[in-house]
Amino acid sequence: MADDTIMLRTASELAAMVRRGEIAPSELLEHAITRYERHNPTVNAVIVTRIDEARAHAAVLDAEAAAGSFRGPLHGVPMTIKEAYDWADTPSTWGNVAWRDNVPGTDAVTVQRLLDAGAVIYGKTNVPFMLGDWQSFNDIYGTTNNPWDLSRVPGGSSGGSAVALATGMAALELGSDIGASIRNPPTTAGSLDINQQCLLCRSRVTWCQACCPRSTSASVAPSLGRQPISISHYRCLLVRLV
Repeated sequence: MADDTIMLRTASELAAMVRRGEIAPSELLEHAITRYERHNPTVNAVIVTRIDEARAHAAVLDAEAAAGSFRGPLHGVPMTIKEAYDWADTPSTWGNVAWRDNVPGTDAVTVQRLLDAGAVIYGKTNVPFMLGDWQSFNDIYGTTNNPWDLSRVPGGSSGGSAVALATGMAALELGSDIGASIRNPPTTAGSLDINQQCLLCRSRVTWCQACCPRSTSASVAPSLGRQPISISHYRCLLVRLV
């Protein structure tokens, strides 16, 4: 499928297409990368990538899908995650220059469960300093711009997350929320937040461990997507991830 507008479909639609053999995980990833290369230079939403590793991972998922084996409900779905989450061998800085060299050796529980469910994570998305603002600028990665009007901000602190979705650079995104961090960006960037009470990880090892060794019951690990799905569908996804 040459048309990369496929990345504007929902994550559940893309996962179903993989299961039906209509598209391979590697093809989906290339569509996401094409949109990243086209849109990210102007919006600066995805600020760290590991594309070679993602391609290798997608190739493994291709072979599994061809053999009729699927890791979980997100098998082959390309996505990004908020910069604050630990992703092994990738900086977790929270936009704080003092933590520029913080590179965890293990994945956050939430990230690991997404990978176990078959997701293909290829990058991290931008945040404001210490996740503490309703815009997405920091002195390490710069400013994320609103894709609908580059002179405006996309909200925060999950602003990079919302923009990655709105531009089709990702089919799904892992954000975070205490004070509307995923609730205000979708209103400006055009995506949907699903703010569940941290059913993925129950607040365990979700955050950058050098920065915030103990998360609080007020913080949740929500997902962001492009369109609403039924509560029963989402509950099924959560149960399978947990």
